[in-house]
Amino acid sequence: MTGQALERCPWPGTDPLYIAYHDEEWGVLERDDRALYEKLVLDGFQAGLSWITILRKREAFRRAFDDFQPEKIARYNAKKVASLMQDAGIVRNRMKIDGAIASARIWVDMMETSPGFSAFLWDFVDGKPIVNRYKSMDQVPAETTLSRAISKELKSRGFKFCGPTIVYAFMQATGMVNDHLATCHRHAACAALGRS
Repeated sequence: MTGQALERCPWPGTDPLYIAYHDEEWGVLERDDRALYEKLVLDGFQAGLSWITILRKREAFRRAFDDFQPEKIARYNAKKVASLMQDAGIVRNRMKIDGAIASARIWVDMMETSPGFSAFLWDFVDGKPIVNRYKSMDQVPAETTLSRAISKELKSRGFKFCGPTIVYAFMQATGMVNDHLATCHRHAACAALGRS
């Protein structure tokens, strides 16, 4: 290596936190049931905001929401909701907080009555990520037929803040779809994870 800068997707810009997220997390296959719940909830909190806003608050969210353990969140009461609404470290949106709690209760039910949350999601792509080879950000869609189908199914089960655009961002983040640009140094690495 001659010290040449790595090529990456343009969206992280020069923000070190955003670059680290792009290089280490975004597009990496996630199959852990709890981690998938966390990512879906955080994508829901992002609605109307930028992802970097949520990323900067992620540790505060984790502290406030018991490390996103759905079993605990499912038992949150009015007193806990009131304390969350006072927490300046997170996005204080009552509907989104209520949505996280409702989604936790459904997650718990799915874990008890079905193969689990991860199995449910990955079944939509037959357990293997979709690998795209876009050359520019203009080609990357905001939603797809598949994200609309997943969104519809999640909503029918009672999940909140999971519209098709949120679901597509979630699919990108969790490696269900590889939308690193073909020229990005992470594209091949993430594609290889899907084959292993």
